[in-house]
Amino acid sequence: MSRIGLIGCGAWGRHILRDLKACGAIVHVVAPSETSRRIASEHRADSIVDRLAALPPVDGYVVAVPTSLHAEIIDALLPSGRPIFTEKPMTSDLVSARRIANAAGDRVFVMHKWRYHPGIERMRQEIADGAVGEVLGIHIQRWGWGCPHADVNAIWILMPHDLSIVLHWLGAIPPLRFVRPTLQRAIDTGLVVQLGETGGPPITIDMSIAAPEHRRTFTIVGSRASLELRDSYDTAIRVRRGAPADAHAKAETIEIAQDMPLLLEIKAFLAHLNGGPPPMSSAHEGARIVERTAEIEAAARSA
Repeated sequence: MSRIGLIGCGAWGRHILRDLKACGAIVHVVAPSETSRRIASEHRADSIVDRLAALPPVDGYVVAVPTSLHAEIIDALLPSGRPIFTEKPMTSDLVSARRIANAAGDRVFVMHKWRYHPGIERMRQEIADGAVGEVLGIHIQRWGWGCPHADVNAIWILMPHDLSIVLHWLGAIPPLRFVRPTLQRAIDTGLVVQLGETGGPPITIDMSIAAPEHRRTFTIVGSRASLELRDSYDTAIRVRRGAPADAHAKAETIEIAQDMPLLLEIKAFLAHLNGGPPPMSSAHEGARIVERTAEIEAAARSA
């Protein structure tokens, strides 16, 4: 039975605690505020302390504090020598991300939960098996209303999700082609971002926090088939087997499992603590996502 030190127990930390307990872990929570202590108690934390130094010995750590505090907390945990699983993004600046990756790239991992989504994984398999043919383009739409995080802008909250999906599908994050703000508001209110190697397929990410309705679509257009997942809770991938816009392309669906990505990544981390393979994503991959996110933010400011 793994012993976990969970640092932070707020809006997302409560879900992490729930799943850790569901997996049978012993969880000691660092919860400095009255609200976080109440949440930790309600979700059956085995002990609750108000600072890192008060944690008992554990096998690994999960970091679920605000993004702007990630680097500080990870730096404080590194001397323990224990594996660390941190909420995404790994940090909110490239200097600290590179420092952490270089110092402990084999034991710091990032909770990019979309890499564990059954639909996203099945789409990766379709690419890897050659069923899609040549990838001609990717389009990801992530629209919603508002951003509840006050410490960093929405680019740092939303863009790492989609960059991790691109990494999962293609095995790399292509260079930035352009960033175009879509609204005359703050830089993170609406953006269209395009990535792509020279001569390679365009990867378009369409992000907005000013859309009245929640929308999530993930589309891959290939020379032999096109795939689309229409929502994070969708039960099937929509497919057209054939060239783009071919009137004779066959329509079909691929049913997908309904396992929750957070639970799957928690299970992967706990298995690693018991001698299993490391979870996705590594600190080095996390640093690459921080690098591209910082580049996108800078380009949005310039635009």
